[in-house]
Formats: sequence, C-alpha cells, structure tokens
Amino acid sequence: MQILSVSSLKGGVGKTSVTMGLASAALNAGVKTLVIDLDPHADATTGLAVTRGTGKEAGLLLRDHRRADIAQHTIPSGWVELLPEDRQEGAVLDVVAGSAISATFDRPDIKPRDMKRLKTLVDRLEGYDLVLVDCPPSLSGLTRIAWGASNQVLLVAEPSLFSVAGTERTMRAIRMFSNEYAPQLTQAGVVVNRARADSIEHEYRLLEMERLYADKMILPVLEENPFWQQIQGAAYPVHQWPSDQVRDMAKSFDELLRQLIKVS
Repeated sequence: MQILSVSSLKGGVGKTSVTMGLASAALNAGVKTLVIDLDPHADATTGLAVTRGTGKEAGLLLRDHRRADIAQHTIPSGWVELLPEDRQEGAVLDVVAGSAISATFDRPDIKPRDMKRLKTLVDRLEGYDLVLVDCPPSLSGLTRIAWGASNQVLLVAEPSLFSVAGTERTMRAIRMFSNEYAPQLTQAGVVVNRARADSIEHEYRLLEMERLYADKMILPVLEENPFWQQIQGAAYPVHQWPSDQVRDMAKSFDELLRQLIKVS
C-alpha cells in the first residue's frame, strides 16, 4: 500500500485539485484508493461527493488514534455511482472526511509523539492500493502528521516566483523531517499545476523549475483549464465529465498516476 501526501507550503496552487485529479484517475484505473482529508477546510471531502453524517471525521480519529479503527469510518465517494453500471461493482474510492476539528492538531509546536497519530491509524489499514493524504498548505502539525504516516510526498507548485521559492522551502523541510522523524519518507517529485501556454512569465518559471528540479519534476505539466472550476463545483470526477474539452486533462492525470504507482 502506497501512502502519498499531496503537499505545498504555499496556498492557492491547486493542491486539492491535484489530489482529486489523481483520485479520479485511480478510480478510472481500478486502483483501490482511500483519500484522507487532513485540510481543515475539507474541500476534498466536498469535491469527492461525500455524504456527511457517517463515519468519524479525521480530527476525531486523530484524537482517538490508539483505539479507533480507521476502516470503520471511511465513507464511499459519490463518484463511484457516476461510473458506468458494469464498472461500479468492485470499484473502491473511499474518504476519511475532513473538518475544522482537525485544526486542533495544526500547531507549530506539535510534539513528536503526536506526529505518529495518523501512522498508528493507517498501520491497521488493509484492502487499499493507494492512500492519498490531502494536507493543509503549511508546515504545521497536520502536515507533519501526514508526512509521518507517508511513504512519499508529492509537491504541487505553479509557475510563479513565490511558488518556486515555496517549493524549495518544502523540499528542504521534507529532507529535515525525514532525517529526524520519518526515515521511510521520500520525495515523489514536483508536479506543476495551472500553467498557461500563452504566459511569458509561466514559460520563464517553467524553465527555471526544470533547471532547479530537473530530476524531480514530473511531467506532464498540468495546464490551466477553464472547465476545472465547473467540474469541482459539480463534485464530479474529471474522467466522467461529459465534455471533450477536459479529455487532455484526464489523460494528464492518468500519466501522473502511472508515474507515481504501477498501474496494470
């Protein structure tokens, strides 16, 4: 089971969008996937069409990590019902719902023993090929809790000056955290999101990132798509969206997924 934290230390780069795109690709490929929403805003929970009122939310599970069985509190994503009927049986895309309760643990002074709370929970998990952890855009407690449970971190950036600087800070933070607390943790790479082909600034920053992170950048670059907000607003998987205008976007997420895990 691969546990992948999707992270950025800069907000607004589309980290949750990438998490949802990968979840859509995994569902389309038959990869049994669990999404853990650790962002207190819980946008991934909303976008994955989760029905509230069932299962403990992530913050409560972290609070009760020694006794809680995370498998009893996962909620099926409503995306499964959008698949063709002949593909719904056996399809697995589950969610651990996010909520503001998680913010209790998003402290800069979190203790090392608290960083193991999610790891204690996921160590008991079975039946999934992939676990995606959507992290908040900071290096406070929740991100460290996610990294402590993960095998790899996927960094999300956009082609802008501040995002390039934020990516560099995040890469240093991962190395330090791995050395001190999580020797199993590695960097999966950097995926660039929201690139515009008609932007000279974006072209310049992409060249800069290729130079800085040549061995870490994961292609293809995700181009900005005007339909993306509409897809998320409808809580829909990109692979099932009834429009040819997003076909290239779906293929890009398929390619990213293939590079992150072995898809048969």
